[in-house]
Amino acid sequence: MKIYRWIRKNLCFLGQKASLPGMERKGANVLAKNRICRMELTDLNNLGYGVGRCEGQVVFVAGGVAGDLVDVRLIRVASGYAVGRIERMLAPSVHRIESACPAAGCGGCAYRNVDAAEERRLKENGVHQAFIKQGLPEVGIRPMCETGSRLHYRNKAQYPVTPGPKGGCVIGFYAPRSHRVVAAENCPLQDPAFGPLVECLHGLLERYGIAAYDEKTRQGLVRHIYLRRGSESGEILLTLVVNGEHLPHAGEIVSALRERTPDLVGVLLNVNTADTNVICGERYIPLWGRGYLCDRLCGVELRMTPASFYQVNHAGAELLYTLAREEACLRGDELVLDLYCGIGSIGLSMARYVRQVIGIESVEEAVACARENAARNGIRNAAFYCGDAGTAEGLLCEAEKSLEERLRPDVVILDPPRRGCDATLLDYLGRLGPDRILYISCNPETLARDIRRLMGNGYAAGEVTPVNLFPMTGHVECVCALRKRG
Repeated sequence: MKIYRWIRKNLCFLGQKASLPGMERKGANVLAKNRICRMELTDLNNLGYGVGRCEGQVVFVAGGVAGDLVDVRLIRVASGYAVGRIERMLAPSVHRIESACPAAGCGGCAYRNVDAAEERRLKENGVHQAFIKQGLPEVGIRPMCETGSRLHYRNKAQYPVTPGPKGGCVIGFYAPRSHRVVAAENCPLQDPAFGPLVECLHGLLERYGIAAYDEKTRQGLVRHIYLRRGSESGEILLTLVVNGEHLPHAGEIVSALRERTPDLVGVLLNVNTADTNVICGERYIPLWGRGYLCDRLCGVELRMTPASFYQVNHAGAELLYTLAREEACLRGDELVLDLYCGIGSIGLSMARYVRQVIGIESVEEAVACARENAARNGIRNAAFYCGDAGTAEGLLCEAEKSLEERLRPDVVILDPPRRGCDATLLDYLGRLGPDRILYISCNPETLARDIRRLMGNGYAAGEVTPVNLFPMTGHVECVCALRKRG
């Protein structure tokens, strides 16, 4: 049901009119479930649904591509729209390609059936539509930047584990807008080392009769398999998220995994006994090896723990951070305030180009990693503080006390989570008045919303550059530099 509520809520964003035929009054709907409609699809949304019309009403078609001529069986009919599946392909779109993934029904790759050129067009248009929705059609959208690699780029994977229909367990990814797990141990987006390791672990769980967690009954042990790999170092860190504090046969399992995967540097248990959709709990128990891994990004050696944020696409992140540095127009004498700094990857990559970097992050482990990363790279002009960037005014006061100076940043870097920045932070930045604000975002909608508020606080927005950090999916990263007016 969640997918249908989402579609209804986002009809306008998907380029449809707010009021569609059949929405004006009850009983006006001329469509019926199981009816087969012939249509040419005219669009593709970022959930992987083609968009067409039947009897004047919008139909969202799972797995459709703009340009497909198809017979569609309607599987759900609501007021003003319907959802269907392809019954027969009459003429495929010129942009349709054969998917590289055998796991039909996984919700991860909205654009797995379209070529790279069409994916670029869709993502650029999606960013443009987000700014139009915020009343900012004048903000320019540049052509999307990308590395050119669409497969095996992810260095992080979180595989849900659920009881199998005939015993054992199923490991894969969630179907769209649901918690039904689609078996997908060898995802073509993930690092090639992940699939064999997950297959090995799957066999070990079944050999020792270790039960998967059942969300309905809250019984069973293993909830998720969480993997990270350093793209340059090759190091792999495995975390098992469990509904308990012990793993039966832990010694035998760790020995088998180490033999199968020589690059493994640590195995952890993450304790999550709560009735929640949040993947990881707060407590980690080491089973073997290190509780962290190391990697190198933009020439900076980085240490990270499982709770630390790190971009999932290493080559894409280097492209993104290089672009961000160029957009910041650094001269060498700037004080840079890096908000939502994580393990310090962005700020430390820019430290050699500026006078000083001050980073603020809410995750204590990430702040500890950022400080250690500065030390291990011999970077002395960077300092990191723990706290919520949404209360930046108070945090800056604490930073000022430590530094014994009044902080007047020349450049502020914003790299918030998908929900974007708190309005109070954006208003505070307007009062603080840095010359430039560099906004990095994984959500065009909240980016456009926040830029509109910053423009109201005295800033002029430059052009937005989409960066394809997440090929084949409906997600896109963006960079935009803003300058203080007057």
